Amino acid sequence: MLQIGLKDIIDILLVATLLYYVWRLMKESSSANLFTGILIFLVGWILVSRVFEMRLLGSIMNSLVSIGMLALVVLFQDEIRQFFATLGSKRSTRFLQRFFKQHAGEKLQEERRAALMPVVLACMSMSKQKVGALIVIERGIGLNEVVQTGDLINANITQRLIENIFFKNSPLHDGAMVISGTRIKAAGCILPVSHDADIPKSLGLRHRAALGIAQKSDCIAIIVSEETGGISMAYDGQLHLRLTAEQLESTLQEQWEA
Repeated sequence: MLQIGLKDIIDILLVATLLYYVWRLMKESSSANLFTGILIFLVGWILVSRVFEMRLLGSIMNSLVSIGMLALVVLFQDEIRQFFATLGSKRSTRFLQRFFKQHAGEKLQEERRAALMPVVLACMSMSKQKVGALIVIERGIGLNEVVQTGDLINANITQRLIENIFFKNSPLHDGAMVISGTRIKAAGCILPVSHDADIPKSLGLRHRAALGIAQKSDCIAIIVSEETGGISMAYDGQLHLRLTAEQLESTLQEQWEA
């Protein structure tokens, strides 16, 4: 008779949580269908090999499974990298940081609050003038690879500097600005573009680039549309459109300090 104990229940819950987290990660990177297909194959392999004990078909599927791990690494190398980067990110170990560096953490939050308003005011000003902009704010996962694609600035965050960088005649206005900590790290950076089919066709390359980097890291991306002046944000793999000034400030404060 099958007996299920507390340890078995915890084991099942942990596996279910892991599968859900991996599925959500795949969904954000438009690989959900591929992941679902692999799960269906694994269920079929268990039924054929273990339940029905079909030797011929089971041996074929066993051979496929034996080389499947290498194929999975090739297929999902970006997702696997993001998974482990998220586990080791500052957000995942924040309780340790607060334990050892409580005073430093409070000081950093105060500096972020002071740097928040110049970003909001610059976005509102560029929105009124219909100046296109793309600002990426680094959180737990580092963006050094993105920074290296642009021009290093390493300057204090000010409204005037942000508006000058995205001025239409500026050589850096077409790329993305990266903010790390409380500094403008670089500008004119190149971002990965999302190929999510759910993105409205009316949205341009800036929105796709913002969603692309938000799907590959835990950053915050702010977009100012050059056509409409609308302000949008991308974070946690989701795109949030048509934000007001109040929504931009409150969401940015909540997500930046999270």
